[in-house]
Amino acid sequence: MSIVVSNISKVYGVQKALNNVSFSIEKGEIVGFLGPNGAGKSTMMKILTTYLKASEGDAQVNNFHVSNDVLNVQKSVGYLPEHNPLYLDMYVREYLQFNGAIYKAPKSEIENLIQQTGLTSEAHKKIGQLSKGFRQRVGLANALLHNPDVLILDEPTTGLDPNQLIEIRSLIKSVGKEKTVLLSTHIMQEVEAICDRVIIINKGEIVLDKKLEELKNESQQIVEVEFDYRIEEQALLKLPKVEKVENTSGFVYQIYFNSEKDRRGDVFDYAHDNGLKILQLHQKNTTLEKLFIELTTQK
Repeated sequence: MSIVVSNISKVYGVQKALNNVSFSIEKGEIVGFLGPNGAGKSTMMKILTTYLKASEGDAQVNNFHVSNDVLNVQKSVGYLPEHNPLYLDMYVREYLQFNGAIYKAPKSEIENLIQQTGLTSEAHKKIGQLSKGFRQRVGLANALLHNPDVLILDEPTTGLDPNQLIEIRSLIKSVGKEKTVLLSTHIMQEVEAICDRVIIINKGEIVLDKKLEELKNESQQIVEVEFDYRIEEQALLKLPKVEKVENTSGFVYQIYFNSEKDRRGDVFDYAHDNGLKILQLHQKNTTLEKLFIELTTQK
């Protein structure tokens, strides 16, 4: 395992930021770490990178304990914090060479990183002259300087425009082919596009830990249909595999099926058998965003 978290708790004064959190991440996985503001995401990441010490429990990165193998953990981890700390008066290449000297990284490796992260055209500029997207690239390049096995990224796409999002997403996916990546974000589309697995944390506790493929297979199927006049919801509840029916507006109904099979045919047959006209018929699935809202707004 690249990361093993065992019963981690963190208390700030009287506030418990993490409560007995446990999970593990295999080598080569790209895992989305989700949660509302204040859920404990950044605290967990700071513990894994040794910036903070846990109040209880332990964690390992590459089989090194964060509590007493600090230097080896730091050698194993590349970290891009939420607020990317950069020296704005330094040139891009100068900055990477300055930090690379700490890790004794050869200049040829630094040039490879500049090319890999798409910084070639900006390497001669001061960091303060760069857009947010290119500054994030510098931060990623800096996190990769010592060729770590594990990459921990805290909100790496915050504040980026759509084009920059696509570029950073592609870069993270490329890096993830060779490294374990733990990625914190509020953008659900990024998780669905990049990650193999999702962990959702709420109020300091894990509320979901599943592979994206499993979530897709388990997604509740919703069929939205508009008839030509109002009908009783109880009648639609008699359709096979129906869990609930909602009359959302006018003659529009959302029918929730507990089934992977496409159930639009059942709705069509029902309308035909009962002399109804269908004005529109759509299939929906429960999105990661909807699941996130349900899990993080529970009382």
